[in-house]
Amino acid sequence: MATCIWLRSCGARRLGSTFPGCRLRPRAGGLVPASGPAPGPAQLRCYAGRLAGLSAALLRTDSFVGGRWLPAAATFPVQDPASGAALGMVADCGVREARAAVRAAYEAFCRWREVSAKERSSLLRKWYNLMIQNKDDLARIITAESGKPLKEAHGEILYSAFFLEWFSEEARRVYGDIIHTPAKDRRALVLKQPIGVAAVITPWNFPSAMITRKVGAALAAGCTVVVKPAEDTPFSALALAELASQAGIPSGVYNVIPCSRKNAKEVGEAICTDPLVSKISFTGSTTTGKILLHHAANSVKRVSMELGGLAPFIVFDSANVDQAVAGAMASKFRNTGQTCVCSNQLLVQRGIHDAFVKAFAEAMKKNLRVGNGFEEGTTQGPLINEKAVEKVEKQVNDAVSKGATVVTGGKRHQLGKNFFEPTLLCNVTQDMLCTHEETFGPLAPVIKFDTEEEAIAIANAADVGLAGYFYSQDPAQIWRVAEQLEVGMVGVNEGLISSVECPFGGVKQSGLGREGSKYGIDEYLELKYVCYGGL
Repeated sequence: MATCIWLRSCGARRLGSTFPGCRLRPRAGGLVPASGPAPGPAQLRCYAGRLAGLSAALLRTDSFVGGRWLPAAATFPVQDPASGAALGMVADCGVREARAAVRAAYEAFCRWREVSAKERSSLLRKWYNLMIQNKDDLARIITAESGKPLKEAHGEILYSAFFLEWFSEEARRVYGDIIHTPAKDRRALVLKQPIGVAAVITPWNFPSAMITRKVGAALAAGCTVVVKPAEDTPFSALALAELASQAGIPSGVYNVIPCSRKNAKEVGEAICTDPLVSKISFTGSTTTGKILLHHAANSVKRVSMELGGLAPFIVFDSANVDQAVAGAMASKFRNTGQTCVCSNQLLVQRGIHDAFVKAFAEAMKKNLRVGNGFEEGTTQGPLINEKAVEKVEKQVNDAVSKGATVVTGGKRHQLGKNFFEPTLLCNVTQDMLCTHEETFGPLAPVIKFDTEEEAIAIANAADVGLAGYFYSQDPAQIWRVAEQLEVGMVGVNEGLISSVECPFGGVKQSGLGREGSKYGIDEYLELKYVCYGGL
């Protein structure tokens, strides 16, 4: 294991003043980007030679509110999940800081909404360019705080940046309508206008991309945001704030308030119930999503919810086994199984079952390497924390106690407490925890089925429906199954489905609304009907 050292960030630019007050029209001179002197030293603990070469400006530990880096009364530690070592102490914001951030965002909105779509587009494009220029440093931050293998972290940064690029283009494509009415002396128009301040609450498994997918759309529409990143991974959100400032995003448009797990509930409630917040966008568990929906209901706020899933991965007898195995490997073990669209249960038809299980086990042994995310060749990093490991361990033990067979893996890895062996189970039945509880770990349970109807019934029995996958070479079956699966996204003979150009979201208890694509910006826009009479 790599040793740890203490680093001091220094010479980093501090950002200056926020908007002085709410104005319905921009003042002369337009919007002024944040600027100012360097922050005080902040200690960061990291892997020797890994983060040591990073730009000091990207290693931030304070909150970012109204264009300024602000400390909080308390701090909380962020740990490297691979070693347990402390990466740094980050500002632990509370209700007071949350309300101040909302106020700053609201004051900024009063002017940002008046900025032309072309200018918003240009600023988002500059932010995208800076992400690309700093992609290596940003990837290393992700690996340090989440444990994600560095190759995957690089992939996330590109994916994250592409959302800014996409929405920089969509900003100029917000069109209204003209409606012809029966009355000759009237004209009817439909305008699209920004909804207001958006509260953005993001998870730890994609600490950069889940921010830009929401924030890119919000800023393109003319909204401002308050971001509460996951307590496990705040550094990525703060690095994005620095780059947003460098890009010229005006003070108060993008705000970040990190907080500890202890303060997360009250901070989340504060920003979601604040009357100045018009929109809530959340990615996380269904349980937490329901709590936030309750908060939103009291003041009838607009919401976008990307919640939990239980993705089925169905392999029919007609499938190409090699293709199905490759798809299952990609879908199941990306980010060590810690994505909301990871295959949660593999349903394999009887005629192809044994061949698939054998080939899948061989592929796992050949291609999966557990290790520190910074180490060359690592494909499976640590789980995010001890609680996540305990959940996978519980599901494996439950399945084995009820008759499942461990084909490979099945226990904690020798590297440490947050590592778990990639595990394949067969003889799995529907009464086992792993078939109706989202795993979020490197566990692949295989259920044998006989008929297409049986597979669809098993897949649709869940009360969530985010993503689903199936492999088949039968064209008629492909159409039937794609239409019958109760999910928001379907991968047909494909295990990786995410793309900035395509709508991301689920049905049932997997959420509300869509992110990315041309539809994503609509989540931050209101329709206004204007009747123009007396013509």
